[in-house]
Amino acid sequence: MRHRLEYAPVWLLVRVFAALPRPLSRALAIMMAHTIRILHRRLSRVGHRNLELAFPEKSRSERERILRGVFTSLGRLLSEFAKFPHYTRGNVSRIAVYEGFENFQAAHDRGKGVLFMTAHLGGWEIGSFVHSLHGHPLHVVARPLDNPHLDALSTGYRTLHGNTVISKDEFARGLISAMRQGETVGILMDTNMTPPQGVFVDFFGHLACTASGVARVALKTDAAVVPAFTVWDSEIGKYRIHFEPMVPLVDTGNAEADAIANTQKFTKVIERFVRKYPEQWLWVHRRWKTRPPGEKSPY
Repeated sequence: MRHRLEYAPVWLLVRVFAALPRPLSRALAIMMAHTIRILHRRLSRVGHRNLELAFPEKSRSERERILRGVFTSLGRLLSEFAKFPHYTRGNVSRIAVYEGFENFQAAHDRGKGVLFMTAHLGGWEIGSFVHSLHGHPLHVVARPLDNPHLDALSTGYRTLHGNTVISKDEFARGLISAMRQGETVGILMDTNMTPPQGVFVDFFGHLACTASGVARVALKTDAAVVPAFTVWDSEIGKYRIHFEPMVPLVDTGNAEADAIANTQKFTKVIERFVRKYPEQWLWVHRRWKTRPPGEKSPY
């Protein structure tokens, strides 16, 4: 019953956002996101603390401006997510365009699989959706939502055009299988982890426990690791699905050291994009929660 009660208002909101004209839908979703920002003080506290850690040189007002931008970005994403069933290959260019597609194509043509290394930046759900709509379905690694009704809703939208969801419980096996078949997998690797799945690497000058699975699978299968980010571009009023050239791997033969070195390389790419688009990254996540033994939590 609790799950149904949680699901009902979400289902209704999604239907409302989908039915309204895009400008009105987006405005309403952004307004709702900012209402949550105001009412959910814990999220704001976490966001400010993360911004203090990452940008100690910025003033509180500057950090507040970035945090407001985060919720604007989340509202925009929610509005577009609700409209997924309305988009086709013929009209999806209204919301997103490719940038650097040749980098994906070159990686795909190697035939050894592609690992999209991405983050909770901008329209991360939109990038995988649009890519599948253009005939390039991929596997998406995601943790199932606690509410099974909400999980079914989000999975249904993500998989409208051939995408499949790999549970984090089947992470390693699913990735290796996909790479051996020359397929593409999208992985959000900017969230806090715990050992042994995570290793400590530098992120904004602080050690952050980060998933090392992408590095380990890439080294094992020789798959291409392609940074892929979907960022909002206010000048064109659309998202840009940006693909970087594949990241060259460190491969010295020392599996553990190489996994850490490559995870650090990937994390620095994410940091570069977060620094470029700070208003679009999910600062309200406790990214530095897991600490090395004996070190106090920053929260």
